[in-house]
Amino acid sequence: MERQGIPAATIITTVFANTARAYTRLMGVPDFPYLMCAHPIGNLTDDGLQERARLLTPQVRELLTNGELARTDAA
Repeated sequence: MERQGIPAATIITTVFANTARAYTRLMGVPDFPYLMCAHPIGNLTDDGLQERARLLTPQVRELLTNGELARTDAA
């Protein structure tokens, strides 16, 4: 979607962090921003899933608005 000019926010669970890093490097976009939430989500209640979404909302908004996430390291 991003390549078509449509802002997108990719969200993965922590267990897929290594896979996401490898895939973004393979695709030639090693700095592609993605968001992570705790794993698993499949066993959450609706309220639990809503809470995870609520916690990610500020980052999703930032990513969709700015096209990137604020850096948290001292690079």
